[in-house]
Amino acid sequence: MAAHKEPNYMMVFVALTVLTGAEIGVVFMPMSKVVIGFILVILALAKAALVALYFMHLKYEKFALGVIALTPLFLCTLLIFALLPDLTGTKHETQRETASVSETVETK
Repeated sequence: MAAHKEPNYMMVFVALTVLTGAEIGVVFMPMSKVVIGFILVILALAKAALVALYFMHLKYEKFALGVIALTPLFLCTLLIFALLPDLTGTKHETQRETASVSETVETK
């Protein structure tokens, strides 16, 4: 395998620190929880990509190995986006039905 240039780990560390600061800032922004969740997922993906590319040295590997390494990340991201609607705090039908049943029992 051909030798490659040593990555600048301090710049990667600075980038990860900046992204972490951005995540903390996003949490306190006056936006809906779904938008905040979406932004946090995007920032987390950027951080994961930096770690995978530089600390796991995927930047210097063959393309197939990178695809194999990114498949679980893709599946995890898909799962996170599928669960984001649960952050809206909508009441479920079972809670409404339970409340109406208890009201009916109390009135009799």
